Amino acid sequence: MKKRAVALCGAAVVVAGMVTGVPADASAGTVSGPRTTIDAPPAKPAWKKCGTSDYPTLQCASLKVPLDHTNPRGRQITLALSRVPHTAKKYQGPLLVNPGGPGGSGLTLAGFVASALPPKVAAQYDVIGFDPRGVGASRPALNCRPGHFSPVRPDSLPSTPAVEKANLDRAAAFAKACAAKHADLLPHIGTVSMVKDMDAIRQALGAKKINYFGYSYGTYLGAVYAKLYPDRVRRAVLDSVVDPTGVWYGDNLAQDHAFNDRHLAFAAWVARHDTKYKLGTDPAKVEAKWYAMRGALAKKPADGKVGASELEDTFLPGGYYNGYWPYLAEAFAAYVNAKNDDPLVAAYENFGAVDAAGDNGYSVYSAVQCADVAWPRDWGKWRRDNWDTYAKAPFMTWNNAWYNAPCAFWPTTASQPVDVSNAAAPPALLFQATDDAATPYEGGVAVHRLLRGSSLVVEQGGGNHGITLSGNTCLDKHLAAYLTDGTVPRGAGGGGADAVCKRLPDPKPLTAKSAPSASRGATLHRLLGFRG
Repeated sequence: MKKRAVALCGAAVVVAGMVTGVPADASAGTVSGPRTTIDAPPAKPAWKKCGTSDYPTLQCASLKVPLDHTNPRGRQITLALSRVPHTAKKYQGPLLVNPGGPGGSGLTLAGFVASALPPKVAAQYDVIGFDPRGVGASRPALNCRPGHFSPVRPDSLPSTPAVEKANLDRAAAFAKACAAKHADLLPHIGTVSMVKDMDAIRQALGAKKINYFGYSYGTYLGAVYAKLYPDRVRRAVLDSVVDPTGVWYGDNLAQDHAFNDRHLAFAAWVARHDTKYKLGTDPAKVEAKWYAMRGALAKKPADGKVGASELEDTFLPGGYYNGYWPYLAEAFAAYVNAKNDDPLVAAYENFGAVDAAGDNGYSVYSAVQCADVAWPRDWGKWRRDNWDTYAKAPFMTWNNAWYNAPCAFWPTTASQPVDVSNAAAPPALLFQATDDAATPYEGGVAVHRLLRGSSLVVEQGGGNHGITLSGNTCLDKHLAAYLTDGTVPRGAGGGGADAVCKRLPDPKPLTAKSAPSASRGATLHRLLGFRG
């Protein structure tokens, strides 16, 4: 969640009229389950053109929803929406898309999904993006403590009591700032409130049911929606699946092990390309040079910007998407071999630095994760668990701990976890890479078990996070079939999977200095962001 695409639709977009309603054949069936407590359906969005050169048909609108869905006549907030309208005679209803986070903006994602799906498939849907409450162009937007990630931060590794206290003080200050600035909003920023917003969007679109496509945290959002409103789901695609049995403390500890494995995979890739990077052919020695670089930066940050913590921030995206490896390896090699830290500083600014959108995203991330479920309030437990994890997975353990540490001080009362087990919703289609770091493989298996009738498609040996519409034609074939007519694979994959696809090849080193890749995978991962 460090850096995300700039939102397309500003706060100035307002509801100004009516549009043609959703055709009656958009969905069928009765509606049951919990009702969103809105006295009357929301006003239909007034769509206005907001296209870009990349997504020229994109439209934007806004929607008023209650801050507190149990008090529908109380204070209203505004959700920013985007849409690529259907063009085919056959219309299959709205397809809501979400990039994860929590805290990710989905406005641009609608344009990406509509352009990346096969044209005949995309033409049958209104692809709907939205900024969840508190995010981006939705109003009000959270920004608890601007500049919280300004460099240089204390070393994430709490090697002394003073370093640990400095990091604890930062975490507590962030939670205190959120309480002071957004006390009225925080009790209503959470997964269940966002799910009820999704149902308000459904009502405003005039649809009896929605189709849904979520990445990362968006898979949990979709699973909770299906739990609360099973008869309002038509189709659901969940890509890179959150383990709902570990939200959120346990899931973050599991991430630490998986990210360490991805860092080892990066070191092995660098070693295989020693003729290019000259860092050695032994992955263990490459890894040792990375930690030596970390130690040197802890003592003397590069350009006064990239200390040990910022180095971790810079290399974390490589755990999400291996398309970044060539850029990270060049910066690594330049620092070690030529004592040149310019490429490293540039890599930090491209991959690790947090801008205003990142401050907003982190504020929402914290508000959702810290309030969704209870976190340990005893810092002693955090200390023990993270040192135990660090012993096996040193790469990101403490960086991740401090990222989530405001939850130890969070000012609002925690909710109860949602049991997403579901036998009432229609079959969902799940996608999961076996070596995903942000949402480890076990999450896909767990949700496959919990959602009766679901189908699991596995990318064997894949390590990227967010795998459909990223260049793997095998995965995308299953996605297109499902969105076309509901077809899912059944039981042919073995080991609990219904289908298995080969992973994409690893990237190749850069042959010359060039701009960041314009591949579809790179575009998607810029939209998904990091920490999602």
